[in-house]
Amino acid sequence: MTSPLDTLPKISAPATRALNAAGYVALRQLADVPRAELAKLHGMGPKALGILEAALEQHNLRLG
Repeated sequence: MTSPLDTLPKISAPATRALNAAGYVALRQLADVPRAELAKLHGMGPKALGILEAALEQHNLRLG
């Protein structure tokens, strides 16, 4: 059985592609990654960042 930390939450396709291209395929990989670094990825917008932050917070994790 997979954990919610093993996948990415539902965000836009461009944001998902940007994360995958940067090597991020699981939510747990984003813990402690600087928000500014993710914001620089092409296709990553404020809405997607907010969704990622909320998903991490559900597991007591945060962006860096």
